[in-house]
Amino acid sequence: MILVFMEHREGKVKKSSLETLSEGKRRADELGLEVCAVLIGHEVDNLASETLPYGAAKVFVLENSLLSRYSSSGYAQALFTLAEEVKPKILLFSATAMGKDLAPRCAAKMGVSMASECTGTAVQNGSLTFIRPIYAGKAFITVGLSGIPQVATLRPNVFPLVEAQQNGGEIVKKEVAIGENQIKAQLEEIVRQEGSELDVTEAEIIISGGRGMKGAENFDLLRDLSKLLPHSAVGASRSAVDSGWIDHQHQVGQTGKTVSPNLYLAIGISGAIQHLAGMSSSKKIVAVNKDHEAPIFKVADFGVVGDLFQILPPFKEELKKVLSE
Repeated sequence: MILVFMEHREGKVKKSSLETLSEGKRRADELGLEVCAVLIGHEVDNLASETLPYGAAKVFVLENSLLSRYSSSGYAQALFTLAEEVKPKILLFSATAMGKDLAPRCAAKMGVSMASECTGTAVQNGSLTFIRPIYAGKAFITVGLSGIPQVATLRPNVFPLVEAQQNGGEIVKKEVAIGENQIKAQLEEIVRQEGSELDVTEAEIIISGGRGMKGAENFDLLRDLSKLLPHSAVGASRSAVDSGWIDHQHQVGQTGKTVSPNLYLAIGISGAIQHLAGMSSSKKIVAVNKDHEAPIFKVADFGVVGDLFQILPPFKEELKKVLSE
């Protein structure tokens, strides 16, 4: 069995978890295994119907009122108990903030190693291997894990969704036996900034600005573009964040967030290795920079050499025309 942890928020299963389940389904078919999903919380069985169409043979719903809010210790105990019962060969998580917190805790409780931030998987000699970036994204390594279960986190926006189908998967509800003394810490509240934009880790298109933006007020140019493009978000390099031009939540890079959108627009970003580490797995990269020798052009699929303040306004107008047709 391949078991996939399904993250949910505000009454919906996260797309990144459905992507992980989809990859689990593809590999399960190759390995002759079944893929199952697990939801943890309180009164979350209604979310199982969102999960079944993406290939899950079973959806385990682990319920306890103490798990109504995320608790790393509580969720890890619930997953550990389930794994002891169903004996999965592989346990997968999406590499979100929650997944990156929970997966190593589960691996430690099970006494196995894990592979993190994986951008690919493959079946070799009848077992699953994981491909992940190393050296700040300059190289990739194929990792084989000998322990059972194999534990890994898969990077969001890298693995395509399988085509949703109506299937007869089974929903298995289980009451989790957890005492209050096992809940060491609990997520009390998620405070969203007023008028907050889509998080860069969930965006399909990211428009990022760097030192070339020259000031906080100029990020409105990027926000205007983002408003025109569906499922898009505004990102930033570390230099822009350190300068106080934009909040840290927008930072992409080794010390920020790792993203893999369908399209990444790097505006006024030179392309320091720390920034490339966070966005090099983007499917298409477009760079705008007045320095034709900027490192960003080495990874960009398309590049424009010029002053961004002369390029962006007419680009926005052309984009409006195209979208209105």
